[in-house]
Amino acid sequence: MLASESSAESIAARLSALGLTTRVGEHARYTSIEAEVPEALPASTWREVLEVVAEADRFGLLASSLTGRTLWAAVRKAVPATGDVRGPGRQQ
Repeated sequence: MLASESSAESIAARLSALGLTTRVGEHARYTSIEAEVPEALPASTWREVLEVVAEADRFGLLASSLTGRTLWAAVRKAVPATGDVRGPGRQQ
C-alpha cells in the first residue's frame, strides 16, 4: 500500500471515529475524502476534525442551504520513482 493510500484511509477512519459518514474516491492524481457535517457538530469535535484534515494536502468545506455541509480533503498520490517521468515525445 502506498503511503498516500494509507494516509487517505487513516483520515477517513479518524473522521468516521468522530461520527462523520465518509466517502473515499480514487482519482488519477489524488484520493478524495468527503464527509457530511451535521449542523449540531460540537466545537470540540470541529477542532478534532480540523486536526485530522490538516494532514491532507488540501481540504475545505462546501456549504449550501440545499445540500448542507460537506467537508472534503485530498491526498496526492505518490509520483512514480522510476520510469520515464518526462512523458511521451520528451525522450532524448
